[in-house]
Amino acid sequence: MKGQVYLVGAGPGDPELLTLKALRVLRQAEVVLHDALVSPEILALVPPTALVLHVGKRCGQASVPQNEINALLVCHSHSGRIVVRLKSGDPLIFGRAGEEMEALCAAGIPFEVVPGITAALGAAAAAQVPLTDRRTASHLVIATNHHAQDQTARDNEFLVCPRTTLALYMPGSDYGQVGEQISQAGFPGRTPCLIVSRATTPQQQLCLTSLAKLALVPALPAPAVIVVGNVSALAQIPVTATGKGNDWPAIRQPETRFEEAK
Repeated sequence: MKGQVYLVGAGPGDPELLTLKALRVLRQAEVVLHDALVSPEILALVPPTALVLHVGKRCGQASVPQNEINALLVCHSHSGRIVVRLKSGDPLIFGRAGEEMEALCAAGIPFEVVPGITAALGAAAAAQVPLTDRRTASHLVIATNHHAQDQTARDNEFLVCPRTTLALYMPGSDYGQVGEQISQAGFPGRTPCLIVSRATTPQQQLCLTSLAKLALVPALPAPAVIVVGNVSALAQIPVTATGKGNDWPAIRQPETRFEEAK
């Protein structure tokens, strides 16, 4: 007897940002395969009787190969169980869901996708920044700085115009290189640049700078999203948070609902 597989988006971290359907599916789960970035608060919603497997991938650390994850999904569903593949953000945005859906289709396993709030939306909400604005930003590009091992990034691979907002996922720790690549794509150095680390969690950090000064920013903890574009200038961050004058970007670790609840 074949079970059912759910590819579930866990959102950016705050458990209150889960959809009602995601919460219902989690509470019914018998097997959960989760990413490294799924928060402990969300994993706590899984029934204690469920088998929970960590299959996350983090840069520089040993991880479960994707083909093995695919095999685990098929194997556990063949036993008739309800299997949840729990991914941070949305499973269809840089979540390798395409490879997993192909494996499930090939094995004849029924599955369903439960969307989640993707990192760019969580980051924008944290900084109170609109990703689009009819006055200044009519294009939104979501890109990643991380590529498959057998592929290389191409310069200028995203559409750039003065009304473009770029949300860059998985920027890595070399912000100088990232800034150079974005500049080569056509963004001017004066373009506002917002970095949001661990959005919607108690460890959230915000940093506002310009593209030209991005290299001055110390790498913030992953996961992080860099938002480049005119809308980033609207970020609600006090400019006197740190640094001297205008030589350093402003960084803030704001109060959150989690902290207020303690």
